[in-house]
Amino acid sequence: MRATTPRGRRFERKDTEQFHVCIGGPGLSRHDERRFALRVLDTVFGGTSSSRLFQKVREQRGLAYAVYSFTSAYQDCGQVGLYLGTRADNLAEALRIVGGELEHLIEQPATDEELARAKENLKGRVLLGLESTGARMNRLGSELLGGAPLLSLDEVVAQIDAVSIADLRELAALLWTPEHLSFAGIGPDEDAFAVAIDAGTLAGAA
Repeated sequence: MRATTPRGRRFERKDTEQFHVCIGGPGLSRHDERRFALRVLDTVFGGTSSSRLFQKVREQRGLAYAVYSFTSAYQDCGQVGLYLGTRADNLAEALRIVGGELEHLIEQPATDEELARAKENLKGRVLLGLESTGARMNRLGSELLGGAPLLSLDEVVAQIDAVSIADLRELAALLWTPEHLSFAGIGPDEDAFAVAIDAGTLAGAA
């Protein structure tokens, strides 16, 4: 089931050079069997420098220095989100691209090539992150304290390999539709923030 939480919008005015925007909503708990699919989806969407958000917003258009998506999983809930930091003159265009990528994510969460690349990237990060004895012990201790099953690395890799495009499509529609998202921003002009959010695909989340 999807956690229900009131949608909202919050802005704090501050004399900063850039606007800092965070868009997000409820995610999955650390016990949800779909958590592996969610990590693959996040890798495709904005979790790496080869992701859609990074390539479309930063590399191809130069609209932001920092743009990425993220997930967090807790005992009985979780969150999905994305961050964007950009100048005032790029804010509206950058959020327009973000809205388009959210729409694209729901319609086509991954191509076969994107899915294969995301799986390999994620498996590599998992394995590299457990190279030290301390990292392995932290992983096991965290799982024990949270009451989660202790999966071997082979089992984790198998779970990642089993993720399908259909799995990603289900999660994208469940977690990333604009009407389920909330917004937070920091910057010099609240009106510019509101106008940028209310335009285009993101209007459904306002």
